[in-house]
Amino acid sequence: MKAVVILALASLSPFAFAEEANAGAAQSSAVEQYTYDMKLDIAHVISTTDVSDKCGVVPARMTYEDSQGQRHTIQYQVWGNGCSGG
Repeated sequence: MKAVVILALASLSPFAFAEEANAGAAQSSAVEQYTYDMKLDIAHVISTTDVSDKCGVVPARMTYEDSQGQRHTIQYQVWGNGCSGG
């Protein structure tokens, strides 16, 4: 009987992983384009794009949580730090 329960649970686990991946993809797909008139409520920055090896104006993203615990991602333009002076 234990083997049947384990087999049933093992067959359902790929569906659980697929559902988690779809939920994560849906959450990360909502990227807002930043504009100067936006009022941002940033309580905690989770991640930002690394632009240390980019030169010139490049797109970057910041993912953050607001004061209500909601996760947001915004895209904006930034000057990369990878330009050499010589």
